Amino acid sequence: MALKLRPLADRVVVEPVEQEETFAGGALVLPETAKEKPQQGIIIAVGPGPRDEDGDRMEMEVKVGDKVLYAKYAGTEIKVADKKVLILKESDILAVVEA
Repeated sequence: MALKLRPLADRVVVEPVEQEETFAGGALVLPETAKEKPQQGIIIAVGPGPRDEDGDRMEMEVKVGDKVLYAKYAGTEIKVADKKVLILKESDILAVVEA
């Protein structure tokens, strides 16, 4: 089922990527309360971009499919169709992870 969510202006929808939960020397599973909030994810939707002073749309620097790093407490986490996603502003994205 496709995600039916269209971000506005300079907002993006990111699907968080869970961090690796095992460590060298064996499998260690952390309880949910001890896990760090993920700080990277895949962009699954991009808004049309902000408007400049003249009212013209400015192009977004990120696109659907980009793997990004974002600020730890940025955005708003929501659940859509049993999937946790994060809606955040483009300015909350710290970097695009290059392959």
